[in-house]
Formats: sequence, C-alpha cells, structure tokens
Amino acid sequence: LKLIDRPVDVLELGRQMPSIHAALLSAVCDKLAKILDEKKATDVKILKVSEKTVIADYFVIASADSTTHTKALADEAEYRLGEENEKVYSKEGTDSANWILLDLGDVIVHIFDERSREFFKLEKLWCEAEDVPFDKKED
Repeated sequence: LKLIDRPVDVLELGRQMPSIHAALLSAVCDKLAKILDEKKATDVKILKVSEKTVIADYFVIASADSTTHTKALADEAEYRLGEENEKVYSKEGTDSANWILLDLGDVIVHIFDERSREFFKLEKLWCEAEDVPFDKKED
C-alpha cells in the first residue's frame, strides 16, 4: 500500500486503527494460506490464537514434502508479501529447514516438513485456538 508516494507497512497502519486491524490480519492470513496452498503445501491451517496468547494473533501452519520444499514455500511467501510492502520481521530455521518460521508481528507462519510437524504437533498444543477457514485452490 502506498500513501503519498511512500510505502506503508499495512499491519503497522492497522495497529493504529483497531477496527481495521482485525480485518487486515485476517486478509494477510488468507493470502498466506492461499500462497502456500498454490505452491503445493499440504494441510494448510490458520489458527486464531489472539485469545490464548500475546505472542501473535494468528498462526498459519503448513507442511512440505521435503526441506527443499519448506525453503521454497518460505521464500515464496516472503517474496509475495514483499511485493505488497508487508514486512517479515524475522525468518528462522532456514539452516535445517525442518521448521521454518516467518514472523510478521501479529501473524506467525510455521512451515514444517511432515516429520517435524508430526513431532511438534502445534495444532494439539493450540487445540483451543479457533480454526479459520480459507478458500483452497481447486486441483
């Protein structure tokens, strides 16, 4: 988003207007889930964790077939977010690529290889979080 020929961090702008903030976060999560789904991630989920923790409002969780696939998914998500001036504040786990985390502030993206996802079981840990639907790509 550009205002007055200057890029604006959409999530930061939203924080200043709480009524808009929730809608922006939901849209970012939906966009991320669709990006991951388009790039063949499996079992993509959006969890609303805002009522359960202060670390984030949403988690977007996905599985990949391999560590190469986890890296490709994370890179694509970061690239596509950057195209819209949405900032990834931190990117962790790229060395081993078993679990890559993208921190957007109020949204945290977890991209696992299948074995790591089964081991860490984030959905079980956050089982009381709201599962947010998104429109998956038709094959």
